[in-house]
Amino acid sequence: MKIIVIGAGMGGMMSAARLAKAGHQVSLYEASDRVGGKLRTEWIGKVAFDTGPSLLTLPAVYKDFFARTGKQLGLLCEIKAVDPSFDYHFADGTSVKFANLSRYHTLNNLRAVYGEPVARQWDQLMRRAEKMWDVSREPFIENELRSPLSLLKRFSLIRDLKIIAPWKTLRDFATEELSDGHLRYILDRYATYSGSDPRKAPAVLSTIAYVEESFGAWHIKGGLGTLATLVHERAEKVGVIFHLNSPVASIDVKKGKARGITLDSGEVIESDAVIANADASLIYNTLIKAKIRKIKKVRKNIAKADPSLAGFSLLLGMRKDGSMPLNHHTVLFPKDYDAEFDAIFTHKQPVTEPTIYICAPDDETMSKDELLEGWFVLVNAPAHGAEGFDWNDAEFARNYANTIIDHIEARGIPVRSRLESMTIRTPADLENAVRAPGGSIYGTSSNGARAAFIRAKNRSPIKNLYCVGGSAHPGGGLPLVGLSAEMVANAIGSAQSGQPLRSH
Repeated sequence: MKIIVIGAGMGGMMSAARLAKAGHQVSLYEASDRVGGKLRTEWIGKVAFDTGPSLLTLPAVYKDFFARTGKQLGLLCEIKAVDPSFDYHFADGTSVKFANLSRYHTLNNLRAVYGEPVARQWDQLMRRAEKMWDVSREPFIENELRSPLSLLKRFSLIRDLKIIAPWKTLRDFATEELSDGHLRYILDRYATYSGSDPRKAPAVLSTIAYVEESFGAWHIKGGLGTLATLVHERAEKVGVIFHLNSPVASIDVKKGKARGITLDSGEVIESDAVIANADASLIYNTLIKAKIRKIKKVRKNIAKADPSLAGFSLLLGMRKDGSMPLNHHTVLFPKDYDAEFDAIFTHKQPVTEPTIYICAPDDETMSKDELLEGWFVLVNAPAHGAEGFDWNDAEFARNYANTIIDHIEARGIPVRSRLESMTIRTPADLENAVRAPGGSIYGTSSNGARAAFIRAKNRSPIKNLYCVGGSAHPGGGLPLVGLSAEMVANAIGSAQSGQPLRSH
């Protein structure tokens, strides 16, 4: 088959490589001059920053991709365990470290700070989350999701539905299982992994905590962006033809079938199938120009879905201070977490006292000066635009950046005395850089019990058109995007031959 892929994000490149390896003729068109989408390691001066994903979980997804396309990932890069996986700090002055790949050590840390009952609560929660993972992994995470009915058919017993508890929100689950407020804040944060509000997101998102604990938190030496470079190289090696600086104007649909694309230059390129690695709203509202009855419902679903969280970030070049090093991942929780979600999802305003995430990798290859290190600081933010917040005000952004530094220093972490450089990135910047509407990190959120079912399906209602990436099933984040690429490659393989490229 002749296949066109729109977008060189991770989902686009990985689906392209799998299909090229299977013998198809694959061409990929990317609007910008670089590959990787949101996955970036950027050098600013003498220091590098992971400005997109800063943590790899479920590395098996990527190991499988490289093995299936002809290389072992472990031979191409160094994958390092991050331990502790997270260092959580609370407004009451307490803090606790979550160990990598060890519930035993995490529980010991909880026990030492908050007592045996709190440790027991987290252990019970993880046991429940493990059951949720076992039930949901194969039907929901690793396979296409066509409809609620298709999912229900996969559940073997009513017992499975009780375990998943689709009628419960993550907050409901936390309230039932965790009486300790520190643990509830930690669990709430897993809703933000999909850009969502824990008061609306489904309880099954607690499986992220189990996955993180059981399969580890990992860093790739040189920065996570190394992974994008390696996937690009692998895709080219198996025959994918890349066309950078080649924005697509439209997906051409004839008689209900995707027949190719038209570039901004006016060039028309025909194909047997089109894979779109772009935000679903761009695919269905911008790239498909015609009023097509088949996608009327899809467009309605996109309009109904809440946009995901956006992010306001600081890239800080810091002089090292050996007396007070930060762990790789540090989270500073505010006194009132609900105020953060109210500000973003209800009032569409920047958060006055936000949760602050600091990524400070202990990676000598990410600095060209042994006395300098890079901190990537991220706070949750409302999306940019008419229905969100106008992030184009540079003076406000500078003042907000200084407010965030004030909050960090109030927790006893010196910043200004060590600061060499500061770069500010707003949701408007992300929108401009990677065509992410509003700068929403994950496209649409997981707010609401039906959010998963109104997310763009991998197989479009338009024949021969497929959707891949964070705004398509099964969602955002490096592991899910990798699985999305596998699903799309399998769908095209089964459509052609009746057999997927691989079975689970």
